[in-house]
Amino acid sequence: MQQNWIGRSEGARVEFTLEATGDKIPIFTTRPDTIYGVTFMVVAPEHPIVEKICTSGLIPEERVAAIRAFQEKMKHLSEIARTSTEAEKEGLYTGLDVINPFNGEKAQLWIANYVLMDYGTGAVMGVPAHDQRDFEFAQKYGLPVKVVIQNPEGTLRAEEMTAAYVEPGIMVNSGPFDGTPNLEGIPKVIAYAEEQGFGQKTVSYRLRDWLISRQRAWGAPIPIVYCDKCGTVPVPEKDLPVRLPDDLDFTGEGGSPLARHEGFVNTTCPQCGGPARRETDTMDTFVCSSWYFLRYTDPQNAEKAWNREDVDYWMPVDQYVGGIEHAVLHLLYARFFTKVLRDMGLVKVDEPFARLLTQGMVLKDGSKMSKSKGNTVSPEEMIAKYGADAVRLFIMFAAPPERDLDWSDAGIEGAARFVNRFYRMVVSALPAYQHARSLLPINPADPASVMGALSEAEIAEGLAKAAPNLTAEDRELRRVIHATVKRITADLHDRFAFNTAISGLMEMTNAIYAYREKQHAEQNTSALV
Repeated sequence: MQQNWIGRSEGARVEFTLEATGDKIPIFTTRPDTIYGVTFMVVAPEHPIVEKICTSGLIPEERVAAIRAFQEKMKHLSEIARTSTEAEKEGLYTGLDVINPFNGEKAQLWIANYVLMDYGTGAVMGVPAHDQRDFEFAQKYGLPVKVVIQNPEGTLRAEEMTAAYVEPGIMVNSGPFDGTPNLEGIPKVIAYAEEQGFGQKTVSYRLRDWLISRQRAWGAPIPIVYCDKCGTVPVPEKDLPVRLPDDLDFTGEGGSPLARHEGFVNTTCPQCGGPARRETDTMDTFVCSSWYFLRYTDPQNAEKAWNREDVDYWMPVDQYVGGIEHAVLHLLYARFFTKVLRDMGLVKVDEPFARLLTQGMVLKDGSKMSKSKGNTVSPEEMIAKYGADAVRLFIMFAAPPERDLDWSDAGIEGAARFVNRFYRMVVSALPAYQHARSLLPINPADPASVMGALSEAEIAEGLAKAAPNLTAEDRELRRVIHATVKRITADLHDRFAFNTAISGLMEMTNAIYAYREKQHAEQNTSALV
């Protein structure tokens, strides 16, 4: 997921030309082998060329109005809503064409919802014969399809295609590259673009710079002041940390409450001593959560973030447990911060966490619990009805921790019955346990007499007094108990398999009840005899 989020792509940057003005519109593609199959180009509604088209008088006013309406609609959609594979592809023809530099052919210029300005160049070449998203777009708007990668059987015909062909093949309808296996053709096409001066090999990333400023009253303050004379001035290290005020007025108005706190905003310039204003944005909370685990190794240090010997002893963290939603957020940030600190010589580890357990979600009727869906279960109500132990037991028993858990009212009732059954078993056995313990040579008031200080011979002697004559049933029960201890130890330590550990407890409990019932039956039979 992190690799996809970073999204490193090798490909080519190629400049198409807007026919009406001569403006260059660069595109980035990982499939330059298909560039002879371009039948349209799509740009983001926010692309600068769209604004130039709308203000240049090149197209009628009614088309300008339609483009403006489309742009306004896109402003209210999230990135996910626009780029989801399930989202309907929406587009609008600008009325102008672009020129493909490889073959001089014209292609219509469209704007569409699925192209984003901050990924790549904000412009995408449309090759419907060999890209499924482009194929769906072309089918919807009646745009031409041109085959330029032929399958090994040579049976592809544009008018018969029901989906894009994305497998390897032979380049056709591609000028000097006809007959070239398409994977071999990729570097050749890039080299040709570089020779002709309208393209070059390049690398693109999906990852974009994130702002750390936000208008909140919490989060680490940004240690900057603004002086009319000196400009932007960092707060000197001797004056750190900048502390947030604790008497903020939360009015619900827009902007940061810090900006309305004159005592915080108004300060003096560290350079000239004149009046200055503090930065009132704060950093996002990930700036702190990306390294807090390092501070845990030396939390009382008032001189520096941590002592190097302490952090080197404790790091890396042995086990990280978290939801999958942290994969490209907290986990990615924490790894990045750790690598920067490593490069600075402040830590020696390359990775902050040695092992990861990604926990599942709690579902209800097959869907993620959500207030909007009305399918949430109140923990308070469940605890009041069944007890906290039963709720915890059900959650751990119903599914492995890495799997999603489908909430079941019947399941929690079963967990409650087991808790009560186990409790009754323990309580009823206490008198016998206390009697057996009294026969062991242990004096609680004498530290030297605790179990760990006893020799094996002393322990064996005490156990023999407590249970001098073990029957076959006694030995079998003891075997079950020891096997359960071994099993649970392995389940919890090695695999975090809480569900199978609880299953082991249930099996052991059944064995104990069966043992006791047989004992009672034998005692009753002896009494009758």
